[in-house]
Formats: sequence, structure tokens, C-alpha cells
Amino acid sequence: MPGAAAPDADLTPDERFMTLALAQARLAWERGEVPVGAVLVKDGQVIATGFNQPIGGHDPTAHAEIVALRAGAEKLGNYRLPGCELYVTLEPCIMCSGAMMHARLARVVYAATDPKTGACGSVLNLFGEEKLNHHTEVVGGVLAGEASLMLKAFFAERRAAARKPVQPKDD
Repeated sequence: MPGAAAPDADLTPDERFMTLALAQARLAWERGEVPVGAVLVKDGQVIATGFNQPIGGHDPTAHAEIVALRAGAEKLGNYRLPGCELYVTLEPCIMCSGAMMHARLARVVYAATDPKTGACGSVLNLFGEEKLNHHTEVVGGVLAGEASLMLKAFFAERRAAARKPVQPKDD
């Protein structure tokens, strides 16, 4: 599977945590889900992880970010997650961005942009809305190449499988 970042002691903290998010994305791919992964961090420590699960879980809200936020809130015993940072391999959508704001995340770091549903500037910038009462710092493009490659390879694999003719079974 493409998108594996090489282990490197010279990685920045953002790159290190994004590498962990990419590993979560690979878990999603292995389960036939769109490869998006997320890692929730507080004070430099991983609190929770998540990967996309809407198909297998029959749950339209089971995006990687929501899975990680739910696990982190449970672990910390609070639906608010002040001081936490979320690393995600794809620019968050409106649903996930809204959940992040309600959780009062300090920071969101994403890898690849999403020109179809991205809510951090690609389609709209929910985090830049001045009327909202909580403002989360957003950083984009961290290990974007690796994340983009993984997503492109996943969808290419899906398209190739869809084009492949079905072989009749011999009895």
C-alpha cells in the first residue's frame, strides 16, 4: 500500500503524529474503507486513534475524526477536549469540523486537501468563521504527498476492480 512514511528521527512532531494517522488510514484500507486515519494528541501523548468505518459499521458518522474524538472523550471523561490536537490524513468535512469545534480542540493538522468536501479552506473554511465562539488553529499539508498517494491508489484499485469482468464459477 502506498503512503507509508519512512521512519525518521528527523521528523517534526507534526510529521511523527501524521505518520501514525497514515498507519490508521492503512487499517481503513485493509477493511475496504476509504483510507483516512486520525490521531488525537494531548500534551505530546496519543490519547486516541481512529480510522474510517462508515461502510463496515453502517454509520455515516463513523469518519476517522469522529471515531478518534469519541474514543478520546471517553478516555478523558469529558466531551470537551481542550488542549488536544487532532491529526488527520484528509482535510475534514463539515460534520467533522463541527464536531472538532464543539470539542474545543486547540489544533487540527491535516495532510491532503479535499477539493470536494473540505471544510478547512478547499470548499469552505468553517474554522475561519469569525462569528463562531471557538477558534481552532488549522495546519494543512503535513505529509500531504503520502496521504494523497494513498487515496489515489485506493480509488485506482477500486476502479480497476469495478472494471474487471466477473468470472463464472465452475461447479
